[in-house]
Amino acid sequence: MDYKGWYDIDSPEREFRRLEGVRFCGAMGPPGNGRNSISSRYIRHFNVMYIEPYEKDSLNSIFSKIMDWLFVSKSQPPFG
Repeated sequence: MDYKGWYDIDSPEREFRRLEGVRFCGAMGPPGNGRNSISSRYIRHFNVMYIEPYEKDSLNSIFSKIMDWLFVSKSQPPFG
């Protein structure tokens, strides 16, 4: 990522493949329970955000509203 590309280790020439116009996005849970931590050398390429886990009532409220909207919008004929 530092050099805007990677070497193609699958080819005998080990040619450098330049990457342009690529964005990386990653997600992970906290380390533990079989999940590994990420090295500082790699994580420096990303903006790190932490979101507090939602409570069960909040998740039920969010997803029930989404499901209600989905089923109501699918049951009505298009364009009114």
